Amino acid sequence: MDVSGNSRRRRLPAGRKADLAAYVEHSGQVTVADLAEHFDVSIDTIRRDLDQLDKEGVLIRTHGGAVSASERQLKDRALDVRLQMQTEEKEKIARLAAGLIDDGSVVMLNAGTTTLALARALRNHRDLTIATNNLRIPAEISPSAFRDLYVFGGAVRSITQATTGPVTFTMTAGGPEVDLRCDLALIAVGAVDNAGYSTSNLGDAAMMSEMIQRAERTAILADSSKFNRRLFAQVTPLDRADYLVCDTAPEGPLADALAQADVSVVSS
Repeated sequence: MDVSGNSRRRRLPAGRKADLAAYVEHSGQVTVADLAEHFDVSIDTIRRDLDQLDKEGVLIRTHGGAVSASERQLKDRALDVRLQMQTEEKEKIARLAAGLIDDGSVVMLNAGTTTLALARALRNHRDLTIATNNLRIPAEISPSAFRDLYVFGGAVRSITQATTGPVTFTMTAGGPEVDLRCDLALIAVGAVDNAGYSTSNLGDAAMMSEMIQRAERTAILADSSKFNRRLFAQVTPLDRADYLVCDTAPEGPLADALAQADVSVVSS
């Protein structure tokens, strides 16, 4: 397909969008500025094209650009890609989830870009005790928000910048494990359907499940793109969560299943 020189400058909108989709598919990840320069059109035009192609499922709109739709088929996406996806939705979820956390409480947070947004949203909280496997949270959270911050050990998954391992600590090397409990576990998942909450990695699912087992209450964090999907590893059934925090409330059979499971939906 020829998208160079004068041939691309004279493209009709439909033809340009087809060329744009092919270019994103070939490149994998692009910015709005790069596309505007490549196709010799305005940034606003590129944004409109990307929004339309995202609605059609041709590509995935990100903050400042787009990624190939084939990325959606990957079980894991690199953190730098996921940080650009559904950014507004994640910020909404983070604000809502922060409202569930009382000052002075003990919370567990799992890996994920949504929990990173939540960590930033806790800047006005105080005296929290936080335990997490998310290696980015210590750098993202305000030091004034927490009294103690613990990171679970284990194998490091570089693609998620998190550890995978048991939810345990020992007081001394070789000593007994400390029995851990928390007031609230806030768990970002990859998918939600009538059967429950799931993710793509078996080790992650095991850690998330264990966090839930150690919590008095559990809030599942998921934007609406995760609804009515199921991934490889189930984390827990619907009724093990107390809250589903989301940008838009689910509808239809999923909404009915959540109500039957007595899960409170927290949405904007």
